[in-house]
Amino acid sequence: MSTPPDGLPVYRVLTGPDDAAFCHRVSEALGLGYELHEGPSVAFDGKNVVVAQALLWPTGS
Repeated sequence: MSTPPDGLPVYRVLTGPDDAAFCHRVSEALGLGYELHEGPSVAFDGKNVVVAQALLWPTGS
């Protein structure tokens, strides 16, 4: 597939609390064919650890 499914963008950033739901969202994107772009970014908002993970759709180049 040369483009992401369901009209999703080529570049995505998923963010959220560092919990199982976030891990499932990243895993789902990987299952669709996205690839991780670099490592995650992690911050603490005073209450929760918040994670951001960039994903790219492979271009085949």
